[in-house]
Amino acid sequence: MKIQPLPNGFGVVIEEVRVDRLAPGEFAAIKQAWHAHHGLMVFPRQAVPDHGLLEFSRLLGELDLPPNQENGRQSAPGHPEIYVVSNIKDAAGLPIGALGDGEAAWHTDMSYAAVPPLASMLVAREIPASGGSTWFCDMVAAAAALPADLRARVERLRIKHDGTYNSGGYLRKGVSATDDPVTAPGTLHPAIVRIPESGEAALYLGRRRLSYVDGLSRERSEALLDTLWAHATDAARVYKHQWQVGDLVVWDNRTTMHRRDPFPATERRLMHRTQIRGALAPAAYA
Repeated sequence: MKIQPLPNGFGVVIEEVRVDRLAPGEFAAIKQAWHAHHGLMVFPRQAVPDHGLLEFSRLLGELDLPPNQENGRQSAPGHPEIYVVSNIKDAAGLPIGALGDGEAAWHTDMSYAAVPPLASMLVAREIPASGGSTWFCDMVAAAAALPADLRARVERLRIKHDGTYNSGGYLRKGVSATDDPVTAPGTLHPAIVRIPESGEAALYLGRRRLSYVDGLSRERSEALLDTLWAHATDAARVYKHQWQVGDLVVWDNRTTMHRRDPFPATERRLMHRTQIRGALAPAAYA
C-alpha cells in the first residue's frame, strides 16, 4: 500500500490496495492517514463493487440511509444504504438518482441535522467526457489561517445550517420553500468546532444558501458569511478531483466542504455514495 500526500498538502492518495480486500493492519494505516491529512482520501481506480463499498464504509462506523433529496431517497437496487447521485433517467423517464447535471454549490453533507454525518464516500460508476469534477476545501487549514481579529469575532458564534435546499439548489422533498435565512428551518452549530481525534479547530459553515449567524441582523450576518466563505474556499486550500471510472473518494464532513462542477445534460454520470453516521453533535472549539 502506498500513501502519498496530495500536491497541496491537503488529503492523501492511497494506491496499491483494494479497500474490499484489506490486509491486517492496512485499515489502521488508512485511518491514521485520514486524520493526519484533514479527512480527505483518494483511492484511484478501485472499481469496488457495491457490497465491497458497504463493507469498507462500515469500518468507519454505522451507516445512514440516503438523505431525502428532490427525488426522495434514491438507492442502488438491493442496497438501501447506497445513495445514487446521477442525471440518468429510467425507461419511464424518471430519475434514478439525485442532483442532476448542474453545479452543486459548496456544502457539508447534511449539516442541517442536529448530529450530522461523520463522513461520506463516493465512487464513480460512469463519468461524462467533460465536467463533473468535485472540489474539496480544507476547513482545518481555513480555521488556522483566520486573521486573529476575525477568529476572535467568530469563535463563539453559531451559524444556522439550512435544510430547505440541497446543494444542487433543489427544494428537499416535503419541505416548504422560503427565502428568509432568519426563519428558515435548520440547526445552529458552532462556527469553529473541535475535531475530537486531533484536537484541531475547523471552520464549520455547511452551505451558503439561507445560512444565518445567530444573534446578528440579516445584513451583518450576510456580510460576515460572505467573508468567511471567501476565506474558506481560497484556492490555496482547495483540491480538485477529476474523476476516472472506479475512483473512490472519502471525506470527513467535519473538516471539509465540497462542490461539483456542472456537466452536459446529454452525458451520463453515475456515482454511488455511502454516508457514515455521526456520533456527536459538533462541539465548539473555544
